[in-house]
Amino acid sequence: MTLPTAQRIRMALENDIVDGVYAPGERIDPDRLAASYGCSRTPVREALQALETSGLLQVMPKRGTFVTRLDINELMQRFEVMAEMESLCARLACRRADAADNDRIAISLTACAEAAGAGDSDRYYVENTHFHQAIYHASHNAFLEAETVRLQTMLQPYRRRQLQAKGRLRRSLDEHRLIAAAIRDGDEATAAQTMTDHVLMQGERFRDLVALLEHFPTASRG
Repeated sequence: MTLPTAQRIRMALENDIVDGVYAPGERIDPDRLAASYGCSRTPVREALQALETSGLLQVMPKRGTFVTRLDINELMQRFEVMAEMESLCARLACRRADAADNDRIAISLTACAEAAGAGDSDRYYVENTHFHQAIYHASHNAFLEAETVRLQTMLQPYRRRQLQAKGRLRRSLDEHRLIAAAIRDGDEATAAQTMTDHVLMQGERFRDLVALLEHFPTASRG
C-alpha cells in the first residue's frame, strides 16, 4: 500500500534530521520540499506540523520552520529524563527479558563492536540505536518503549554528535558490554546504574558535547 504523501515526507524528513542531514538550528524550506516531492504545499505543511508536534521542528513566526535546537539547560533536562527512562527499561529487562530479547541485545552489541573496531562513528550510531531499542523492547512495557523511543528520536541529533568526541566510541562500547551482561545476569542495580551513567551527560562528557554543538549551523541551506 502506498503511503500518503504527507506521511512519506514526514518519515523522510525525520530520518534526515536524525541522521544529521539537517542539523539543529537549520531552516527547513517548504517550497524546496514540495518541489522535491512534486506535490503542493498542503502535504508538506501537514508533515511539518506532525514533526513540530513530535518536538523535532520549531515554527518561528515570520522567520520560518527550523530543526529544534535546544539550549544547554533544555538539553541537560531532557538527557536527565532520558537517563531515568532508559534506566527503568534496563531494570525491567533484567526481570522480563526472554531468550529472544537477550539474543537481540547480543546481536546489536556485536554490531556495535564491529563498528567501533572500524572507527566508524556513523555506523556505530545506527547500531547504538538498535542496541538501546532492543533493551526498550526487552522491558515488555509497550507504553514505556514507545515513550522512550520518542524521546530518543528527539535527542538523536545530539547523541549522534557526542559519539564524535575523541575516545567516546570505545567508552560507549565498554558501557554497552556492562549493561548487556547485567541484563543477562538479572542484575537490576548494575544494569540501571550503568545505563543511567551511560546516557546522562555529566562533567567532561557534557562539556565535550557543548563544544561540538558550537559547530551546528544556525542558518538555512544555500
